[in-house]
Amino acid sequence: MEAIVYTSNTGTTKEYAELLGSKLSIPVYSLNEAKTNLKADSEIIYLGWIMASSIKGYKKAIKNYNICAVGAVGMGATGTQIKEVRTRNNIPADTPVFTLQGGFDINKLHGIYKFMMKIMVKTAGKGLSDKQDRTSEEDQMLDMILHGGNYVSEENLKEILNWYEN
Repeated sequence: MEAIVYTSNTGTTKEYAELLGSKLSIPVYSLNEAKTNLKADSEIIYLGWIMASSIKGYKKAIKNYNICAVGAVGMGATGTQIKEVRTRNNIPADTPVFTLQGGFDINKLHGIYKFMMKIMVKTAGKGLSDKQDRTSEEDQMLDMILHGGNYVSEENLKEILNWYEN
């Protein structure tokens, strides 16, 4: 593996990329930095943030690099939404996909993403707060929507580290 390449919006994907790079002792580059630091078709692990099951930057990265694994960072619990993310982004069946819970901070969002998430906070937040029998994951999601939060942890990287070591 030549590098970890990432696209981040609020910083949690960058945190995961740096943590993973440190654990694996391989360089870490933003997608923009990769242009000047990696040759085309370099073997990489790509990490991007999720918006409506779409992994930001993935289409651009797949055109330039040989993506050996994908890490998708979103608000959902680590290990969830893998099928949806794979399907939505047309990720080949032989490419491992890992979903990682990142976090949420509406104050770090800009432009259309901030506008869209303000609407999501109102609608999803109300729906979750009105729900009678919330699961612990739904309670955590509601807390993140209402108050923000960062769930980046080494523990969440366990599956991708296991894949890399084998």
